[in-house]
Amino acid sequence: MTRSAQLRRLHFLNALFAPLTGHDLYLAQQLDAAIASTLDDARERTPSDPEFVRAAADLFAKLCRQQSSHGFYHFDAAAEAAGGTPLFARAGLMHGLKQLAACDEATVLVTNLRAAQCPAARRWSPRRQRDYDDTLDLLRHLTAARTRRGANVNLLFL
Repeated sequence: MTRSAQLRRLHFLNALFAPLTGHDLYLAQQLDAAIASTLDDARERTPSDPEFVRAAADLFAKLCRQQSSHGFYHFDAAAEAAGGTPLFARAGLMHGLKQLAACDEATVLVTNLRAAQCPAARRWSPRRQRDYDDTLDLLRHLTAARTRRGANVNLLFL
């Protein structure tokens, strides 16, 4: 296992689980080991691996269900063909924000937005990069505008 892949996984897990663990890196290492043991093969996983992200999101959702004050929503932009476009990304995020409206604290995980904006077979052009940046800004501003005053919402992009 390369040190950089493990470090990236730990940073991702520390950011995702921070509301529940308080940025404890020791707990992030334990979570990493637990998630790695649930995955079937012995391949090295990176935070961009869909199976690793799905396992981490499932674990975080289970932990959030035990705490009534903390909510969680995972928006996978690559789940639909047009999920990376601003219109569909806005609709997907609004769906999650409606679910989290009653929570005092919430975490929103947005994954695969970059991959949905520019599929693997294509190149990043200045226009695609501008569209991606505009979509990120839209989602940030939408989250700030559509959350209840006093609510603490962590918005994570992976």
